[in-house]
Amino acid sequence: MSQLRIALLGTGPWAERTHAPAIAAHPDVVFSGVWGRRPEAAAALAAAHDTKAYAGGGESDGDGEGGAGGAVGAGGLEGLDALLAVSDAVAFALPPDVQAPLAARAAAAGCHLLMDKPVATTVPGARAVADAAERAGVASLVFCTLRFAPGSAEWVEEQAGVGGWFTARAHWLGALYGAGDKSPYADSPWRREKGGLWDVGPHALSALLPILGDVTGVTAVRAEPDLTHLVLTHTSGVTSSAVLSLSAPEKGAGAGLELRGEHGTAVLPEGWGDPADIFGTAIDALLTAARTGRPHACDVRFGLRLTEILAEAEGLIGRGTTG
Repeated sequence: MSQLRIALLGTGPWAERTHAPAIAAHPDVVFSGVWGRRPEAAAALAAAHDTKAYAGGGESDGDGEGGAGGAVGAGGLEGLDALLAVSDAVAFALPPDVQAPLAARAAAAGCHLLMDKPVATTVPGARAVADAAERAGVASLVFCTLRFAPGSAEWVEEQAGVGGWFTARAHWLGALYGAGDKSPYADSPWRREKGGLWDVGPHALSALLPILGDVTGVTAVRAEPDLTHLVLTHTSGVTSSAVLSLSAPEKGAGAGLELRGEHGTAVLPEGWGDPADIFGTAIDALLTAARTGRPHACDVRFGLRLTEILAEAEGLIGRGTTG
């Protein structure tokens, strides 16, 4: 496998600004094509990166625009299958519950998976992808940004090795739906419906779990508009907290993680860098997993675990209980 042929599914702002440039620029990758549920958008994105568009079909498309879900038409699946046939791996920039069944289809076709977070917003959806990848023996990776960004990835690994932590406190507060925000990602029905718990919650969990251990207990409280408080118990015996939102005031937005323990305090570095560069690092990790057969720590099974935790929190909020 001298070069990995990677296809891109999705044509929204995240695909346009991050996935496509990173795939096109990677020296060990061939950009095998673009598929989207909006054929005209797929054609434009493919032309911008000198690759081929494959016919989609169905609802409007994209991680940052278009429908939150919806079935893909038969014609769209024919185009998708044609792209899978000329690809070794697939990168996804689609709403999570559109991503999941297409990822299972790609795995069954023998393609490695480079998925966005969350893998799905239902446990059965995420488990179906994990099972499909395991059956097919393909490599998988979930793009939890800080786990691949220079500085933050090393910081997480370092703190996991330190031990002796007493507690941790995370906050991921986006202003996507705050007053005056003009982000293109605001035109995303799945984000508006599912909120910060599902969009930025995976970021917090992707750092907390490798440092403190898996989650054994969840408490969840939500306040309007879209402010979720989590208290988590970990296998290490440590409890942590996370505050999540996409509706913070612009001047109050920000992300961070602070650990306190017997060795003092550690704070997650700021400024993760250019997302396209970070996605290039994720491609490197997928290449390594595909070539060695060794699962990456952020594989689809880890993505399934994130979905299980977030779904438990959502269920508690829906029932009006706290765990």
